[in-house]
Amino acid sequence: MAEEKPLITMKKTFFYKFIPSKAEEEACKTSNTEYIPTRKLIEIRDIYSAPKIDLKNPWQIKKRITRDEVVFGKLVIPFFDTFEYILRYWNLSKAKSLVNGVGIFVILWDVTEENDPKIYESGSICFEMMCNDDYSLLCMPLFNDRGLAVGNEIGIYWDPRCSSFMFKLLSQVRV
Repeated sequence: MAEEKPLITMKKTFFYKFIPSKAEEEACKTSNTEYIPTRKLIEIRDIYSAPKIDLKNPWQIKKRITRDEVVFGKLVIPFFDTFEYILRYWNLSKAKSLVNGVGIFVILWDVTEENDPKIYESGSICFEMMCNDDYSLLCMPLFNDRGLAVGNEIGIYWDPRCSSFMFKLLSQVRV
């Protein structure tokens, strides 16, 4: 049996620049505006290894679906979960595009029916940043096909082996 090679990952984080350079300071004085701190996405080596994906229970992100998610057909993924469980496996340029407001088309596998998984191609599934620094997975076809409702519990994770999201309906609320 071949040994499983560990995935090489780099943690993504924001570098904040609070102190202006002399040139930036002069430009602000000239234009009579205040200096606005900026942030830049960078990669760092993490002192801890990437979270292991337990293939028996891989659902790193578990949540209950809210009313807004049903209305808009978007699964909201919190900032921390996005950086810890998803962006860690992406290259820096793709991650930068995402945090700069570009929606990234992705592939999503619905493995709720383990014997009959359904794939949603990247043209209909988009991962994007929201205005509050959380992220959303726009997946209206999944909501429609699966009949997702308020209170359903779902699990989701990014599978670096096939570069796609994996989704499972864990429990359904009875209406």
